[in-house]
Amino acid sequence: MLARGRVPAPSRRSATGGSLLPRVAALYRYPLKGFTPEPRDTLSILPSGRVAGDRVLGIRFADTPAADDAWSPKAGMLALVNTPGLARLQARIDDQAGRLRIRLDGETLVDEPLDTEGRERIATALASLVDQLDENPLAGHPERLPLRVVGDAVTPRYQDNEAGQVTLHGRASLRAVAQAAGGEELSELRFRSNIAIEGTEPWQELDWVGRRIRIGSVEFQVARVKVRCLATHANPASGVRDLPLMTILTTAFDQEKPTFGVALVPTGAGGEISVGEEVEVL
Repeated sequence: MLARGRVPAPSRRSATGGSLLPRVAALYRYPLKGFTPEPRDTLSILPSGRVAGDRVLGIRFADTPAADDAWSPKAGMLALVNTPGLARLQARIDDQAGRLRIRLDGETLVDEPLDTEGRERIATALASLVDQLDENPLAGHPERLPLRVVGDAVTPRYQDNEAGQVTLHGRASLRAVAQAAGGEELSELRFRSNIAIEGTEPWQELDWVGRRIRIGSVEFQVARVKVRCLATHANPASGVRDLPLMTILTTAFDQEKPTFGVALVPTGAGGEISVGEEVEVL
């Protein structure tokens, strides 16, 4: 539940105002869109503005008109926004062997090669599972079947934004939201960012929009704030919608739209970033 009364948005200051710079606390990529995060010590930032290995596969509805190798909005795919129960699944792509394995509660649901027949078996297994969920986007929509496993397992292309973009949030902002939500610990996995940082004040990263930052040797333009969707309501462990974070963001912090984190675009050739590296506002 919301804390009583409105929680004012905390004051912000530039990261250049102090002697200590913020640092990267955690890095994530999401090989299968809408499924399990993969914590990483390093991420490779491509010149195209995407993270290597991020959202390289997706599960698309049959009536989504986009070609398999083309981007489409998440509304045309299985994702947490329409299927919160996906949070309980653990997906791993073996890009060397060209296989996808999905587990549920420690048991293998499917482990198949990413050839035509394997993709069909993956899609069938997922459709069967989703059909058993309380919140099921296939119910009453026969036109969405059969599901299609799309992507080449190499090229990142199924981010929420067609331009891709790397996403970042500050853990101080996360703690502010957790306090507004009642004070219990809040998993940052609800927000599915690529980069989590420590050493800023709450909401400080939102002030970086329009500016450049450097993480390690990679320079980024901070392109925009991230407006959030119903995917954030899903508990990343249970797959149950248990917290109305969109409402919390707009009411507790007087936001016009539910906003958390920012989107970044590399200004040069990209490169690798690592946990522990400094984040400098230029």
